[in-house]
Amino acid sequence: MLVLTRKENESIMIGDNVQVKVLDLKENQVKLGIVAPREVAVHRLEVYEAIQEENAQAAAAPALDGLTDLLSK
Repeated sequence: MLVLTRKENESIMIGDNVQVKVLDLKENQVKLGIVAPREVAVHRLEVYEAIQEENAQAAAAPALDGLTDLLSK
């Protein structure tokens, strides 16, 4: 893990096209702004994990078993 110290209005770059900027600091909260191309998905970790779980459940769903039988007829 890379650990950086940034002050308000300072940024970091991730690769050539993702900028993360510290917008505001309050007590135990940091407000970040993220500038990234539309094709780069940006999610809070808990949302990302929920999406991954839903995708795993959908991939494991038995609903596709019947579809395979229909296509083979």
